[in-house]
Parts: sequence; structure tokens; C-alpha cells
Amino acid sequence: MAHKPIFAGLIVDENDQPVEVTFVGNEPYYVVNDAGFRRHIPSEYVDRQVLGTMSEMIEGHEDVLSEQTAKMLGQDDIFTRALIERRLKDIDKQFDTLLETGIPEEGRAYMGMMGFRVRINIHGEVLAIDQPGMIDPEGE
Repeated sequence: MAHKPIFAGLIVDENDQPVEVTFVGNEPYYVVNDAGFRRHIPSEYVDRQVLGTMSEMIEGHEDVLSEQTAKMLGQDDIFTRALIERRLKDIDKQFDTLLETGIPEEGRAYMGMMGFRVRINIHGEVLAIDQPGMIDPEGE
């Protein structure tokens, strides 16, 4: 069970209206306004779809991503690259932890400023993920 909505503030509906977040007990929900009816969608359902898409984008590119990450960290050595690459290959295991802890508000604010946005329909199905600077997997 998710305890924090990972992409709170970064999700919009089909009409580009921001999706609210609320809790029912300790379960977080994204709330989509469907012509006045407030549809509650478990945040974990939406978040896992987004994380799955991100995982697919990473898959097969772990070596390049680990090299570039190590350079950005100023730790461009073989051990750091190997550690980062291992983490990227085990990214699915990291998702459960992320569902528990969420992304800090500052991180989500930065993602929003960079143009990251998730569009969902009234059933919580992800229609599009806007990630400026990302290569379209269809266009490779």
C-alpha cells in the first residue's frame, strides 16, 4: 500500500486541469473532476504506471545513464559507474521504497518547473507523460 502520492502536483486530467490529492484513511488518492463528480483513483495505480514507463525508458540504456550520472556527480570512476548501473538495473526494487517515501516537495516542484507532467483520464489510466529533453522511444 502506498503511503505517499509520488507525482502529487504533477498530474492533470484530459482537460489539462490539475488533479487534487486526498487521503481516505492512510491511502492517498488522486481526485479527478468528472463534470462535478469527484472520482477517487488510488495514487499507487497511477504512480506504478508512470514508474513502469520510466523503467522501460531506462531499460537497455543503463551503461550510458550510469556513465553520465557519475560524471555529473564528479565521481567518474569504474566503481561509481558500476554501483549506479547496478541500481538502474534493479530500478523496480527501488520503486516500492519510492512509493513509501514519495518524492520530496522540492523535487516535485523542480520536475514541474522542468515541464514534467502526467495526463490521466477519469479512470486513472495514463494517457501521456511529458518529459522535456527525453527521447521518444518510438523514434529510436
